[in-house]
Amino acid sequence: MKILGIESSCDDTSAAVVCDSNVIEERILSNIVSSQIDIHKEYGGVVPEYAARNHMSAIEECINNALDEANTNISEIDAIAATSGPGLIGGLLVSTVTAKIISITANKQFIAVNHLEGHLLTSRLCYRIDFPFLLVLASGGHFVFAEILDIGNYNVLGQTIDDSAGECLDKVAKMLGLPYPGGPAIEKVSEHGDSNRFKFPMPLLRRNDCNVSFSGLKTAARLLIEKSSKEDIADIAASFQLAVINAIIKKSKKAIDMCTSNIESIVLAGGVAANKLFRLKMEQLSYNNKIKFYAPPINLCSDNAAMIAWAAIERIKKYGYYSSPITHITRPRWNINEII
Repeated sequence: MKILGIESSCDDTSAAVVCDSNVIEERILSNIVSSQIDIHKEYGGVVPEYAARNHMSAIEECINNALDEANTNISEIDAIAATSGPGLIGGLLVSTVTAKIISITANKQFIAVNHLEGHLLTSRLCYRIDFPFLLVLASGGHFVFAEILDIGNYNVLGQTIDDSAGECLDKVAKMLGLPYPGGPAIEKVSEHGDSNRFKFPMPLLRRNDCNVSFSGLKTAARLLIEKSSKEDIADIAASFQLAVINAIIKKSKKAIDMCTSNIESIVLAGGVAANKLFRLKMEQLSYNNKIKFYAPPINLCSDNAAMIAWAAIERIKKYGYYSSPITHITRPRWNINEII
């Protein structure tokens, strides 16, 4: 089985061809990503209108390159999978409409994929991971703790009540005068800083649930930056990064305790999962709780079409023939607990 995946939910245009090989290393036949970082960095964040226009310009070349690199053609593809939510409406329309057009003209099944489901299943693309497991999804637009029981059976344990972790890092990086994207910029600067110099609040830790809040951390960072100098940037970045990670780690322990099943693993997903300190801290937590730890390779943490194609493969393998109606409507808001 070969699936063509298309992803354009935010600021990366991507197309990939993925197969269901039992040999993990042979599954990703191609994964082409066209980044828009250079377009958005002067604004310090994603401009939705510019993002949509550039998706339209890049999508055809990405698809052609993905097919060429996979040494295949549309006639050999079994289905077209596209991100249909959540995300920026302009980008979602590009991926969804493009996939529908190809599916109609080539007489292939169309599969609408939830972007979050793509992230949560990425590690199963790369490793042999059994259900159930605890998912910690931290990206630029989302933050979720979920108990993953099976394909389409997701028990949300907690989530952010305001900003996502990635969004918070991006905004504080902008306050510090660091380039976009902010998460990697803060991680790089933090290597030269003292993470113990400044103390930040730990939001919602007294609440006996798994919800998190990052807006208070962002406000605390702004107040600190306003009274600091350029010489403090590395220490502020390091201290702030540690505060965000520690807040997630502490709530992750509660999430482990709240799982209703005997989870075997903790799985990280999303762009923030590329952070080395975050991965190290989560690995330590897993070890202390005698469970396995998995995170995707760094290049598969950010948005990519391989994860979208793989999510479609997981559903086909679970349910047999699986397809979405050609009338499927994109959903800019599509929560993980609404996936069936």
